[in-house]
Amino acid sequence: MKLVIQIPCLNEEKTLPETIKGIPAGMDGVDSVEILVIDDGSSDGTSRVAKDNGAARVIRFNKTVGLARAFKAGVEEALRMGADIIVNTDGDNQYDGACIRDLVKPILDKKSDIVIGNREILKGMKQGITKSILQFLGSCVVSRLAGIKINDATSGFRAFSREAALALNISTDFSYTLESIIQAGEKGLVVSEIPVKTNLSTRKSRLFKNNLHYIKRSVGTLIKVYVAYEGFRVFLASGAVLFIAGIVLVFRYLYFYIFGLNPAGHVQSLIIASILITVGILVMVLGLLTELICSTRRLIEDDLKKMKSSGQ
Repeated sequence: MKLVIQIPCLNEEKTLPETIKGIPAGMDGVDSVEILVIDDGSSDGTSRVAKDNGAARVIRFNKTVGLARAFKAGVEEALRMGADIIVNTDGDNQYDGACIRDLVKPILDKKSDIVIGNREILKGMKQGITKSILQFLGSCVVSRLAGIKINDATSGFRAFSREAALALNISTDFSYTLESIIQAGEKGLVVSEIPVKTNLSTRKSRLFKNNLHYIKRSVGTLIKVYVAYEGFRVFLASGAVLFIAGIVLVFRYLYFYIFGLNPAGHVQSLIIASILITVGILVMVLGLLTELICSTRRLIEDDLKKMKSSGQ
């Protein structure tokens, strides 16, 4: 059983040695542990520090491509390295490496496909009141969309079985954390959480500029990913609402017409009704087209999984 610890990094030469030092050299049920560092175009000596501190492999991008793409590249490389389990952690030493043993145990026991390290964000508000509340609310939304109860959806401290890593196909460029949970729900993967310890923060997040930027990018990611898998449901529901609203206005007009209550003064309602009914039908048709696209996407993802499994 091979465990690969992947660490996406951007200018982490100061904290990376401590992060690597905290990773257990061995654990029950695991034959070997290897460290993979993904250098996301750092301008400091992150790659050099990674090699000096025992990283088995280092991937370096010439420019910053973003956390989601760095994560995806790491997963693909870890699979090529023969990983049976992949653990993702941060290079800023936010997470306690000793918790990796607990993180991989549900996978070793064949009870989970993905295990998320729950930082218990509302306890002590370690990340600040505003950010903690936003992350809690975001986790509630993601749980609802994915059909999986998750208390810390934005945690980057995660373990993936080889099967789960093969099944996931990250397409966003902001953060993989939200998309991977929704995909897991769509693909029927078993996701669980365990509480983990965190270290004191050494710097502000580089993923977003401020809370407003975080909300904007996160909402955009959720809409994009959810529609990609559940477009039919989204457009059918939206179209049905518009169609029913139009029908209600038609009956309203007929009511005034039948009872002679100045129907000529309500022609505007009839015009709006026709617009709503027409747009509603078009949106529902769009839902059918989206379902065809989603079906094609599922077939492509199945083929990708087979290709990755065979090492192509």
